Amino acid sequence: MTRIFDPHIHMTSRTTDDYEAMAAAGVRALVEPAFWLGQPRTGVSSFTDYFDSLLGWEPHRAEQFGIRHHCALALNPKEANDPRLADVLDVLPRYLVRDRVVAVGEIGYDSMTPQEDKAFAAQLQLAVEYELPVLVHTPHRDKAGGTRRTLDVVRESGIDPTLVVVDHLNEVTVPQVADSGCWMGFSIYPDTKMSEERMVAVLREHGTDRMLVNSAADWGRSDPLTTRRTADAMLAAGFDEDAVDKVLWRNPVAFYGQSGRLELETSDTAPAAEFEGSSIRRGES
Repeated sequence: MTRIFDPHIHMTSRTTDDYEAMAAAGVRALVEPAFWLGQPRTGVSSFTDYFDSLLGWEPHRAEQFGIRHHCALALNPKEANDPRLADVLDVLPRYLVRDRVVAVGEIGYDSMTPQEDKAFAAQLQLAVEYELPVLVHTPHRDKAGGTRRTLDVVRESGIDPTLVVVDHLNEVTVPQVADSGCWMGFSIYPDTKMSEERMVAVLREHGTDRMLVNSAADWGRSDPLTTRRTADAMLAAGFDEDAVDKVLWRNPVAFYGQSGRLELETSDTAPAAEFEGSSIRRGES
């Protein structure tokens, strides 16, 4: 079976059934970036509780199905505009040293405001200081302009571009990022981002180097199995199994492996049945 590493998925928004289906489809590892939960958060403590869950409960749920869970932590672009949350940047350093934190992210732009500029630049500097890769979100509106501005800020930061993945790309924006030396991220997400067929066309044109394919599945109309369907679409289009393994496994391992914190080995022991007294069985025998 094709082995899959989903480099961007928001499992906090997904059910335990999704973990089970992902494992059956070949997903063996993932990275969950910190993001906007839909409901605006009102204070720093909301973020610290969220960060703690990405380092505790979510890895526990994933381990029940043999999936290795890692995370990227940050103040996301949308909420960077809320002055109540500015101090999240002050608490991030104590989390960026934790095991399984393999990147700073998602950072970047939502509406390209001055507040987003400030948070973006500050978190790029944290990535440099803590020697971590960076996952960058490109805006949903004015994708081309937002990507150009993103690359300008990345260059100004001085970070090595091989430590940066610029995500949510499409056919219009991929050439800019390919020329920058950064990694290229593509979200296979119904209606609003890329489809499996479009992704295959991009890979035919631009090759498989520095390419990351993710589901970005979250609380919206999304699907955590689009990585598997992309693998199937690649094979159907004539890509060989080695190319599929490179895009769906070896590339994300290479990118996030720069953190030195990937934990991909399977354990010989059964996962813990409970986390701090809680179980995914919810009291069932």
